Amino acid sequence: MSRIGLTPPDWLVRNLQAQQAPVNRAAVARAAVAMSLPLAVGLAVDQAAYGALVSMGALSGVIGDTADAYRMRILNIAIPQLFGAVGITLGSLVYGQGWIAVCAVTAVALVSGMISTIGAVASVSGLLLLLNSVVGAGLPMPGDWWLAPLLMTGGGLLVLLLALLAWPLRSGVPERAAVAATYRTVADLMAACGRAEYDEARHTVTQSLNQSYDLVLARRARHHGRSPELTRLLAQLNAITPVVEAAPAAHLSGRPLAPEIPETVRHLARAVETGYTGPIGLKLPVPVSETSRAVDHALRHAAEVVAVPDVDPRGIDDRLGRPAALGVRAAGAARNVALSAASWRYGLRLALCIGLAQALVSIVPVPRSYWVALTITFVLKPDFGSVFSRALLRALGTVAGLVVAAAVLSQVPRGWWDVPVMLLLAPLIPALTPRGYGYQTAAITPVILLLSDILNHQGTALLLPRLLDSLMGCAIALVAGYLLWPESWHTRVGDRLADAVADTAAYVEGAFGNGVEPAARARMRRRLYRDLSVIRTEFQRALTEPPPMGRRAAAWWPLVVAVERIVDATTAARVRVRHGAAPPSTAEVVQVTLQLRELADGLREAETLYEVRTDLTGPAGSVLEPVRQEVAAARAITSPR
Repeated sequence: MSRIGLTPPDWLVRNLQAQQAPVNRAAVARAAVAMSLPLAVGLAVDQAAYGALVSMGALSGVIGDTADAYRMRILNIAIPQLFGAVGITLGSLVYGQGWIAVCAVTAVALVSGMISTIGAVASVSGLLLLLNSVVGAGLPMPGDWWLAPLLMTGGGLLVLLLALLAWPLRSGVPERAAVAATYRTVADLMAACGRAEYDEARHTVTQSLNQSYDLVLARRARHHGRSPELTRLLAQLNAITPVVEAAPAAHLSGRPLAPEIPETVRHLARAVETGYTGPIGLKLPVPVSETSRAVDHALRHAAEVVAVPDVDPRGIDDRLGRPAALGVRAAGAARNVALSAASWRYGLRLALCIGLAQALVSIVPVPRSYWVALTITFVLKPDFGSVFSRALLRALGTVAGLVVAAAVLSQVPRGWWDVPVMLLLAPLIPALTPRGYGYQTAAITPVILLLSDILNHQGTALLLPRLLDSLMGCAIALVAGYLLWPESWHTRVGDRLADAVADTAAYVEGAFGNGVEPAARARMRRRLYRDLSVIRTEFQRALTEPPPMGRRAAAWWPLVVAVERIVDATTAARVRVRHGAAPPSTAEVVQVTLQLRELADGLREAETLYEVRTDLTGPAGSVLEPVRQEVAAARAITSPR
C-alpha cells in the first residue's frame, strides 16, 4: 500500500528557504538610531506625527542602505530620497480628489515602472517615487504641502549622515576590503581545482570580481584615474585575473593543486587588505607542465603587482571599461527608457495594476486603501525577483508581521514606549532583509503599522484591514501583472542563453584568432562571465516559480552549466597555448565556432529540450579537444526541433 507523499514541492521549498548572509552590524545600528531618534524628538516637542514622518523617510533610507563603498551609499540613499520627495508631494496634491487621484497615481506608476528598468539605483528611485505618491494620495499629511516631503527626506538623509560618519577615517577601506575578498575567493577556487566544488567556487569568484570592479571603477570614473590608491587597487584586480584564467586549465588536468598555491593567494589577500608593499616571499612548487607554468607565472606576476607601492595609471587597463561621464550615461539611460519596448511593457504592467487597485478602492469602501497599491508596488518588481514568489512571500511575511504588530499595538501604550519598541524593531529590517523577501516583509510590517498608529491612532483596528489589503494587492499583482502577461510565466531563457552562446563563439574565435589584443580578449572574457552570472541568477529565480516555468527552468539548467564549461575550457586552452602548447589550426577553430553559432540559433527557436547526436572531431592531442567535448555535450542537450 503506497503512502501519500506530504513533501512540499521543490519550488515552494526554495521560496521558503532562508538565504545565508552575514549580518551588517553597522547597518543594524544605523537603523536603530535613525528610526527611533526622530520619534523621541517628536515626542519631546509634542509633535509625534512629525517624528513619525521622519521615521518613515528613514525607513526608505534603511532599505537602501546596502552599499559598502561610501560613494555608493550616497547614490543608493540620496538619489532615491529625491524621487521619494517628488512622490509624496504629487500624492499629497491629489489627496481626496477621487478619479483625479486615480489617474495621477496611475501615471506615476507608468513613469516609475519605466525608470526602474535603468539599473539598481533607478529601480529603488522608481520604487520610492511610487510608494510615496501612493502614501500621499491615501493618507492626510500634517502641516503645509511642503512639510511632509521635507520631513521624510530629512529622515532618509539622517540615515545617509550616519552611514558617512566614518568616511574621513575609512575612505577607500571598503574598496580595499572588496579586492582582498576577491583574492580570498580565488584562493578557494585554486583549492577546489580538480574537485567537485570547483564550479561553485568559480561562480563565487565571478560574483566577487563583478562586485570589486563595480566598486573600484565607480570611484575611478569620478577621479579620472588620478587617485593612486584606486589605480593600485585596479592593478591588483587585473593582476589576479591571470590566476583566475589559469584555474580552468588546472581543474581540467584532474589533479588538485599543491596546498602552497592557495595559501600563497591568501597571503597576497592579507597584503592587499593591510596595504603592505614590502617584499613578498613566495614558496611555490617547481612547475613541470604547461598548466603549472601558467599558475606559477600568474602568481608571481600578482605578487609583483601587490608589492609595488606606486602604479602608473597610464599602464592600467580597465578590464570592464571605465564608465562614461555621468551626463553621458544619464542621457543614454533616458534614451533607452523612452525607446525600449521592455521598459514600456513593465511600465504598462505596473500602471495597469496600480490603476486597477486605485479604481477598486475608489468604488469599494476600503479603510486606508493605500495599502493595496503599496503591496502591488513591492510585489510587482521583476528586477527584485519572481513576481509569483514575491506575492506568496508577501502574504506569508505580512501574516507573520501582523502577529508581531498585534502584540505591540495591544500591549504597548502609545507615547514614549514607542521609542524603545522602535529601537528593537527597526534593526530587524537590515538584519532579516538578506535572508529573503518574506523575512524583510515580516520585519517591515510591524514598523509601518506602528508609525501608522502614531499618525492615525487606530490601534489594533489596523490589523485585519491590512491583512485584507495585502491579500487584495497580491491577487491583483498575480492576475493583472503576472498571469495576463505570458512573458512573466513563460521562461525567456532561450534568447538570453542564445546570446551568451553566440558571445562564447566570438570568444573562442578571438582567443585563437589574429588581430585581437590581449586587453580586448580579457574584456571579452570578463563580460562573458558576468553575463553568464546574470543568467545563472535568473535561472535560480525561475526555479522558484511553480510549474510549468519552474520545471522548464530546471530542464534548461544543464545547458547553462554546459556553456560555462565551454568558456572555462576555452580559457584553459588559451592559457596552455600561451605557455608552450601548440595552437589549434584555423579549421579546428572554425568548426567549433560554427557548432556554437548553430547552437545559438537553435536555442532561439527551441521551446523544449531533447537529446540529439553531434559529431565534433579533431586531433586528439589538440588544446581544443576539451572545448570540443564540452561543445558536443551542449549540443547533446538541445537542438532546434
